[in-house]
Amino acid sequence: MKVLHTIRDTPPNPMGLCALSISNDNCYLAYPGSNSIGQVQIFDAQNLQAKTMIPAHDSPLAAIAFNATGTKVATASEKGTVIRVFNVSDGARLHELRRGMKRCATIFSLAFSPDALFLIASSNTETVHVFKLEEVKDTQRVVVEEQPGLMGWMSKAVSASASYLPAPVTDMLSQGRAFATITLPFQGIRNVCAIATIQKHPRVVVASTDGYLYIYNLNTTEGGDCTLLKQHRLDGSGEGSSPGSEGGPVLGPYPGGAKKTEPEHKSNAKRTYSVSYDVDSDKMSEMAAACESPPKSVLKFDDDSEFPPV
Repeated sequence: MKVLHTIRDTPPNPMGLCALSISNDNCYLAYPGSNSIGQVQIFDAQNLQAKTMIPAHDSPLAAIAFNATGTKVATASEKGTVIRVFNVSDGARLHELRRGMKRCATIFSLAFSPDALFLIASSNTETVHVFKLEEVKDTQRVVVEEQPGLMGWMSKAVSASASYLPAPVTDMLSQGRAFATITLPFQGIRNVCAIATIQKHPRVVVASTDGYLYIYNLNTTEGGDCTLLKQHRLDGSGEGSSPGSEGGPVLGPYPGGAKKTEPEHKSNAKRTYSVSYDVDSDKMSEMAAACESPPKSVLKFDDDSEFPPV
């Protein structure tokens, strides 16, 4: 464990924000280049020298993530409304994605899918956003402009307005929106998200600091709302508890013998459900046993085929 290099005179970084690419060919380290604006310093960890500085945001950085090959880096600022993807080699901006317009958010986690076709972002809100990173070819733009009817007219109107609208408005119209969304049964709890392939199916995995692991289905063709497939308590304590049992909304299937109950407050416009678990249910007992060391059942959390690393 000999020290190879020390990067000195870095700006204040109270959150310890940094990212290291896992690629042997493109082994880069990314960290904030400033504590007042959103600059990303890319450091070549193989040759031990600075590579480039990317002016990513006007506000300080909140999250950084590399793709698996180390060729792209995603960033988010403290405002949390816009996520940008840059080319690591030259710092060119590849994608600009809008997480939301009505409210700012604290981005907790950014992660690329293994093939870098999707980018997922979680925050202190209850919504997790999945963006599709696809390049729009020139031929596709022509087809869109030539569409008949109302959609074709709107496409032409937006394209024509780009020449005289203010730059911020034009940028907002061109920003990508979420391809798929996930509504978590909690908000404000720090969490980490990832996109993984489990048993040959794309899945979204969210782990929260209160000890829960959520696995959602991801439709890579249609997108839309992702459905909850599994929910696990990782520490084994409180078999019958979950975030939803405290009155928080739980959407999607009800795992582990959960029961749907009507909300107590009828004045709430949104329809919410709380979840109560049967402590003696077989599935909950099996998951509790799996958390023990060594596991007593077939449900093993260290099995990469079911639970890949987050």
